[in-house]
Amino acid sequence: MIKIAPSVLSADFARLGDEIADVTACGADCIHFDVMDGLFVQNISFGLPVLASVRKATDVFLDVHLMIDRPVRYAQRFCEAGADLVNCHVESDTEENTHSALSIIRRCGKKTGITLSPGTPAEAILPFVRDLDLVLIMTVYPGLGGQTFLHEQLETIRSVKEILSAANPACDLEVDGGITLETAPLAVEAGANVLVSGSTIFHSSDRKSIISALRSAAV
Repeated sequence: MIKIAPSVLSADFARLGDEIADVTACGADCIHFDVMDGLFVQNISFGLPVLASVRKATDVFLDVHLMIDRPVRYAQRFCEAGADLVNCHVESDTEENTHSALSIIRRCGKKTGITLSPGTPAEAILPFVRDLDLVLIMTVYPGLGGQTFLHEQLETIRSVKEILSAANPACDLEVDGGITLETAPLAVEAGANVLVSGSTIFHSSDRKSIISALRSAAV
């Protein structure tokens, strides 16, 4: 089953609770919550207080993507603030600290994820692969919304899918960046089953139709 995860980075922040309720009612499977710290990526988005407020406003599954330096420092706090899954970039810390972050997330009873930025090889997930619930492949450079899909990342998706099929077939494979009605089928054909989409969904006047069309386009 293809899952659709609207990214609230493209939502109207003045109406964030209503925006999340709306896309959930329109068929979203989960909400993608991008945390940026101005260090690991240049942009700054939102953090713990916003996540805690969102958690109070919805029961929907919250997929929290930490685009931050040394996420091991904050893994427990994001779990406690309401994340259902916490996703750490493999490039943001040492292998040892990344293992520690994943262990903290597990101890908190939450699901674990690892993200690969463009240019990072699929093999980077190998030290962690058996401890993961999700792998996220960025199909744009992390830090800004509205970028164009990087087609060269399709090969990384295929390679990660091959690794997961052998080592952890229950693990979800998510893509984030430039996901539209045109690129969604390409990502799914390569092996993805979770599609993060921001502006395509939140900037639509008919979000229910767009979410349904993304699923249909990806079949």
